[in-house]
Amino acid sequence: MQTFDSDGVTIAFIDVPANAGPGDPILLIHGFASNHAVNWVNTLWVRILTQAGYRVVALDNRGHGESQKLYDPALYGSDAMAGDAVRLLDHLGIARADVMGYSMGARITAHLALDHPNRVRSALLGGLGMHLVEGRGLPAGIAEALEAPAGAPAPNPTAQAFRTFAEQTRSDLRALAACMRGSRQTLSRAEIAQIEQPALVSVGTLDTVAGSATGLAALMPNARALEIPDRDHSTAVGAKVHRDGVLAFLAARP
Repeated sequence: MQTFDSDGVTIAFIDVPANAGPGDPILLIHGFASNHAVNWVNTLWVRILTQAGYRVVALDNRGHGESQKLYDPALYGSDAMAGDAVRLLDHLGIARADVMGYSMGARITAHLALDHPNRVRSALLGGLGMHLVEGRGLPAGIAEALEAPAGAPAPNPTAQAFRTFAEQTRSDLRALAACMRGSRQTLSRAEIAQIEQPALVSVGTLDTVAGSATGLAALMPNARALEIPDRDHSTAVGAKVHRDGVLAFLAARP
């Protein structure tokens, strides 16, 4: 992986050229407790997109993967992480890119599209629907479960699942707890309506975390929803329906 300095924070990233074709850039932003490899390489997204003619850039969000670990929740605002993404585009000399995020990465993508509209050619929001506006989805106790001693019982099954996933990805649990406390900003309906780029909102039909894809897409002037059948929050990202839908969307957007 390569690294660069994002306003004092070391951010790790990959930059994979297209196998052929024009090489339009697409920036991939992973979800909470994940990293670029788990979210995008292991699910074959990087391979499929490069084979389809896209230049793929994917970062490890601050506090995740090989990027710098921070322990102050105030440093994990969605606007701060969107700033890392913009500075990565600057670092690579990319004026504008399609941006695809999953879960927390979709939240960052939405903030990026709103705050830096000239940098986002299209916005692909996976694993996040109306809860971007309503602020529901994940239960309390996840940060506390991440900070608890090994073997301590979690307050609920979702918190336990995130603890287990974070351990499997060999994450810094204290950094993730700070991120969980600092990164769950919502956007108002009026703000969502200002996202005018072509957008695709993709959510599994069994996802209990994301909220309605059709509800969120309806709030944006140029968006459509993609429902991923029989997939939950953790399994929708790599589903063939998701991949096919994204490729069709990218081929059709201006």
